[in-house]
Amino acid sequence: MPVAPVKPRLHEYRRIRMIAAFQFGKEAQRLFPRTVRIVKSPHTHKIRHIYNEGVLLATLRAKDGFLALTIDGARALKQILHPPKYRVRVVNGVEDYILKGGDVFAKHVVNVDPALRPEEEVLVVDSRDRLLGVGRSFFNTEEMLSFKVGAAVKVRHGARKL
Repeated sequence: MPVAPVKPRLHEYRRIRMIAAFQFGKEAQRLFPRTVRIVKSPHTHKIRHIYNEGVLLATLRAKDGFLALTIDGARALKQILHPPKYRVRVVNGVEDYILKGGDVFAKHVVNVDPALRPEEEVLVVDSRDRLLGVGRSFFNTEEMLSFKVGAAVKVRHGARKL
């Protein structure tokens, strides 16, 4: 039986915003306005899903306590963060593959946020900064730009639904 989203208590709301600030920078707190709603785990009573206006923005991962963005959350974050923050820019010609949810390979990476670290949430964009997908990086900036073989980003959601 699914649990209905509810208004977070003040300490839960602050926690969500602090996690966003820690993970993406202080300006990312704007990703979660006061209108957000949450769904808690029925067993642990910990926050699992974060919604705004009925749209799922992010899931709070039980594994590490960080946010896993949906494509809608990535779109909202992209509007808040200025390039190149948390972006991986890819070559022209691979857009359709990534839009459908395909992973980003190292040979297709053109530019990366200089502060990017492995296992971070990233926005995959094209040369015109259009969102193609959201996922987790496998490498840091230097490795991503120097490697020519292997996956660089595990794309969780492509920007186009199949």
